[in-house]
Amino acid sequence: MAETTYFPRRIILAAALISGVLLALAVHMLGARYGLDLGRLWRSDAPEFMPAGAAIAWWLIATVAFVGGYFAATLMQSAVSGQIPQRMRQFLIAVGVLVLAGAGQAASAPSPIPTVSGVLAGLAALCLGGVMSFCGAHFALRKA
Repeated sequence: MAETTYFPRRIILAAALISGVLLALAVHMLGARYGLDLGRLWRSDAPEFMPAGAAIAWWLIATVAFVGGYFAATLMQSAVSGQIPQRMRQFLIAVGVLVLAGAGQAASAPSPIPTVSGVLAGLAALCLGGVMSFCGAHFALRKA
């Protein structure tokens, strides 16, 4: 009977954190392309206190980062023991490449967001993605 091997917890947390942050930044870039940008929070010409698009973007980025960190940690934990079929791995890699390619295409277009608020929105998405993906990975590893 083959012995089950495991990745060290810190490697799984680091990889899940990176995966969640990349997904959060991809969603931030794609959302800004469609009008759901965090940059509206720092614009002074907005008539309302907090635009609905900025609130939706905030929750969307947080949810995607949390779920991305959770699933990345779960998949890494089960992949090392060979419990994930080869077709599932290929499908997940293809989805990840397509999401990041779409975010790259959205990022290469001219930005409708002013520079300062765009930088602040990017940093906020980065920090929010990091915290939420760490929380998702932590919960995934805690249950195992």
